[in-house]
Amino acid sequence: MSAQNSAGIQTLLDAEREAQKIVQKYRTKRVKDARNEAQKEIDDYKKEKEEEFKKFEKEHSSGNKKAEEDANKEAEAKVKEIEAIGKKSGSKVVEQLLAAVTNIKPEPPR
Repeated sequence: MSAQNSAGIQTLLDAEREAQKIVQKYRTKRVKDARNEAQKEIDDYKKEKEEEFKKFEKEHSSGNKKAEEDANKEAEAKVKEIEAIGKKSGSKVVEQLLAAVTNIKPEPPR
């Protein structure tokens, strides 16, 4: 009877090992599936957020372009104004600079 019990116990242990292998195999497969599913969700979420960002950027960059164009127009107007002043009184400024450089009046320090 003891040999029969021993064989029965051995059969149960073998069955348990086989069951553990099956469970481990299923668990491994399920973990891989879960990782793939999580990665897919991450990719979908990332894509969604990138689309939101592009939409936001598109909506707000049009205002920046308008401001940039206005600033460029204003800068061009200022440059033209400065050029006009330079043409008008440029020769007088050059004469004053030459006079200041050529007419030196040394003074001793106090």
